[in-house]
Amino acid sequence: MLIGAHVSPAGGLPKAIERGEERGCRAIQIFNQSPRMWRPTVYRDEDVAAFKEALSAGPIDAVLIHAVYLLNCASEDPDIRAKTLTSLTHSLRVGAAIGASGVVLHPGSAKTGHVGEAIARAGATIREALAESEGCPLHLENTAGGGGTLGRSVEELAALIDAAGGGKRLGVCLDSCHLFASGYDIRTPTGLDALLDEVSAKIGLERLGSLHLNDSQGALGSCRDRHANVGQGELGERGCATFLAAAPFEDLPCVLETPGPEGHGGPTAEEVALAMKLRKRGLQARRRRQATG
Repeated sequence: MLIGAHVSPAGGLPKAIERGEERGCRAIQIFNQSPRMWRPTVYRDEDVAAFKEALSAGPIDAVLIHAVYLLNCASEDPDIRAKTLTSLTHSLRVGAAIGASGVVLHPGSAKTGHVGEAIARAGATIREALAESEGCPLHLENTAGGGGTLGRSVEELAALIDAAGGGKRLGVCLDSCHLFASGYDIRTPTGLDALLDEVSAKIGLERLGSLHLNDSQGALGSCRDRHANVGQGELGERGCATFLAAAPFEDLPCVLETPGPEGHGGPTAEEVALAMKLRKRGLQARRRRQATG
């Protein structure tokens, strides 16, 4: 597993590599444009070349791009969907240029409207963005379930993939906080196995593309999208260790999107190191269970 963190590319794309290395990351995730603005950041060929050179020279093995939160592929407003399409297509093109493992996308929200119709709108937008870009995979992220967000269940993720055409570039990103908040008790091997069985049956484990490791401030099934630092929420260290040790996750990039000390600053080197330690602890516990049948 390639454990790392969401980092800022402020100051230029290679700065994201530096920040990842400072935190001891094997993987990083970035926004490819300001998360507060619709206007895409245009990277020059020299920017991309410098990023790829820095990447090849260091210990980071995977890069994810997170599409900005302004996007809503399912919006009933044609103008919002058009802006979403432009931004998502740009993210996918940047991902292809820098060799990203994928673009992670919150599929959108039905707001108070009909979920089936929202999934159809989201699927059409995603399908068009894929058609207007090449190469880079798109990982649909599961959501905590509040506010009409789409992707709150494995079943909804499967429906979104179908609505988007079911192509090979479509995958999923599983977020531990969102899973727990939407009702999946992944704190125990039994609960995690049940989730993975459902993913296998309805989506296919081969579509697993990336992971987000976040503890949860909200209780099981609360639908609250409130991240906690690793081991400091409802999942706790044991739950995080269980999640990290799942066999189907072994080769995936897994990034922390945690608040950081005192609730700001994002993941630290110490927290990335803790996640790596918890994975080892989880693997040891899994081997003990297998040895005792």
